[in-house]
Amino acid sequence: MAMAFLPPWLLVSLLILLPISTVAQSNGNITAGDSLIAAANSSSWLSPSGDFAFGFSPHSDKDFFLLSIWFANIPDRTIVWYANGDKPAPRGSKVELTADRGLVLTDPQDQQLWSSQTIIGTVASGVMTDEGNFVLQDREFTTVWESFNSPTTPTDTLLPTQNLTRGGVLSSRQSETNFSTGRFRLRLQQDGNLVLVTVNLPTDYANEAYYASGTTSSGDPNPSSPGRVLVFNESGYMFILRDNGQQVRLTQGQPVESSADFYFRATLNFDGVFTLYSHPKASNSNRSWSPLWSLPENICVASLVSEGIGVCGYNSICTLKADGRPMCGCPRGYSLLDPDDQYGSCKPDFIPGCEEDRLSPPGEDLYTWEDLTNTDWPSSDYALLRPCTENQCRQSCLEDCMCAVAIFRLGNSCWKKKLPLSNGRVDSSLNGGKALIKIRKNNSTLPVPDPPSDQYPEPKKKNQHTLILIGLVLLGGSAFVIVILIVAVCLGRFSFIYHNKQPKIIANASSVQLNLRCFTYKELEEATDGFKEELGKGAFGVVYKGTIQMGSSVHVAVKKLNNSFQDGEREFRTEVSVIGQTHHKNLVRLLGFCDEGQQRLLVYEFLSNGTLAGFLFGDLKPSWNRRIEIAIGIARGLLYLHEECSSPIIHCDIKPQNILLDDYYNARIADFGLAKLLMMNQSHTNTAIRGTKGYVAPDWFRHMPITAKVDVYSYGVVLLEIICCRKSVCMESDLEDKAILTDWAYDCYQEGTLDALLEYDAEALDDRKRMEKFVKVAFWCIQEDPSLRPTMRKVTQMLDEVVEVLVPPY
Repeated sequence: MAMAFLPPWLLVSLLILLPISTVAQSNGNITAGDSLIAAANSSSWLSPSGDFAFGFSPHSDKDFFLLSIWFANIPDRTIVWYANGDKPAPRGSKVELTADRGLVLTDPQDQQLWSSQTIIGTVASGVMTDEGNFVLQDREFTTVWESFNSPTTPTDTLLPTQNLTRGGVLSSRQSETNFSTGRFRLRLQQDGNLVLVTVNLPTDYANEAYYASGTTSSGDPNPSSPGRVLVFNESGYMFILRDNGQQVRLTQGQPVESSADFYFRATLNFDGVFTLYSHPKASNSNRSWSPLWSLPENICVASLVSEGIGVCGYNSICTLKADGRPMCGCPRGYSLLDPDDQYGSCKPDFIPGCEEDRLSPPGEDLYTWEDLTNTDWPSSDYALLRPCTENQCRQSCLEDCMCAVAIFRLGNSCWKKKLPLSNGRVDSSLNGGKALIKIRKNNSTLPVPDPPSDQYPEPKKKNQHTLILIGLVLLGGSAFVIVILIVAVCLGRFSFIYHNKQPKIIANASSVQLNLRCFTYKELEEATDGFKEELGKGAFGVVYKGTIQMGSSVHVAVKKLNNSFQDGEREFRTEVSVIGQTHHKNLVRLLGFCDEGQQRLLVYEFLSNGTLAGFLFGDLKPSWNRRIEIAIGIARGLLYLHEECSSPIIHCDIKPQNILLDDYYNARIADFGLAKLLMMNQSHTNTAIRGTKGYVAPDWFRHMPITAKVDVYSYGVVLLEIICCRKSVCMESDLEDKAILTDWAYDCYQEGTLDALLEYDAEALDDRKRMEKFVKVAFWCIQEDPSLRPTMRKVTQMLDEVVEVLVPPY
């Protein structure tokens, strides 16, 4: 109320000063007890010049933030240091400068996410310097911690005056927008060698270096002078300083810009290229960051390693762009394993292998070729033919079921390679050498059924009728002709009306997914040998194993829907439309369908390792790590169904019998027969109870709206089954209190007896921290109140350890 009585000039002054106070409250110096809150327009701690800011940066997920340092005067925020890349801070989190622990980052529930781990001395103040270094000092102004030298928080960027000593490391991020730890490292080793390496995540095991400075004691004429420190001076020059004082520049090209007019940074990019950049300081400049030099000069050629993968994933090809950065792509006949990871591995769009060749008719031309010049996968050889012509090279690979690619070098050499192919690259030094890629015919794109005649445009038919009537008038002199034409028109019209009354299931289904194949019932009867080998059955049909010809023999699973099921037609349409629009590595792929009279069948890809139920509840307990991967895969598949499809989908029957395992034991969600397809403007639906005893959420029995949270509940039950390797309901148990897994698991959790719950599984108990975290995630999922259950996005974040898992309520 007092504001209303202030003079107008004072009100204007306060409004002008208000935004300034939110961004420049510290002027470089922060005292113990000061804090910042993660929010959309939160304040930051600026350096005295205003060049650098410390605070919260928005994350790619709008509800999370990154504790970071960035260039404050550049419109496109460039982050140079970050503390919590693997654990983004939720909105409302706080970073506080404390006297005993330094910087402490906590979430809204006051759970610690990160700290600077200052344990020597007492912190009196913090300083955001003009060099971009955040420094903590004691009462004597002695530095007790600094962002420039934080071994427990390696980031991806060096700034001028920031040096890298022996044992120092830079770690790339996973992508341009994902700040989780990536797989590339820049290290100054203890022997003085500066190297760029890939590591095999989630471990820190390093493969062979794809760049090395050679500044080791063994490579120096003076054996006592290995590299001591990587220096990045104020002028933007970068060199390795040896013990004897000798300087070894990283590249010949050094900055020509003045540090007074330009910012500099050196960043290990997410694609493994270490690059020095400059940016003008002038506020009116429209230039962005310009690369001055990079290491290695050609990462596609330099990234050869004997183990693991290079800059691109398996079966991929690396091409160098004009800016010195790599571009990855799949050859024809292959596609990305993860469509969202352009630098990931490629998978064949056909079924490779000797078994498929053996089942194909003899003498059939099964393959076609993709020829790529100056392309090679150098580390995937298994046979060398020499001397050999190009035709002999092709023929040898064609007749060898293990051969995926043959490399023919001009001259007389032929290298045969098998999957997976690693370190693929375009390399001009191959002087015209060819990569001969063998691709199976007619196995990835399935034929489309011809549209029924009733799909032709109605106006065309009306025009035809009009022309006939005009003809009648013109032929009025012949009564006989008129009669004949009238009869023809009537018969045609009757045929048209009758035809339009027929079911349009095939048209509806075929228009959903253009690569679905329409089978006849006879084809599928022959493919399954008269529906002989049963794979499983459910409430809506039986699944049989079969073999069909799609360029070659392909094993399939054919689901024959029950004719007696009253909702069979609706079930069929739902399943075809839902599966036809989905594409994810954790979902089973639909290959085709049959709709013939009362016969409705679905044709799926056949997955060799059966159901998750058979995997979990057999005589031998599967490995803990494989169970963990399966649990995460199911969660990602459900996340895709709930949030990432064009139309969100509720599965409604998540259970181990509906989870299949492929050749590599990747989890694949199957059976969308119960799925409810939600429209974009529809958040919930009420329907009859669907699902399976033991996995059904209580929402179904309480006349509550049915949302995606019913799948979350079922997933929680399945997650407990994966952890414990036992069924959710086990009435054969001697003890009644163990019959219901969810109840027994919570009792064990409360009593601290999870060892008994896991039947003393040594492998799982050795990973106790993660095991307990997964148990807590399961309890969050099976909360009776749907509003307390997390979304599947939050579940995946908890499983991936991106967010903290709090103690679940009872």
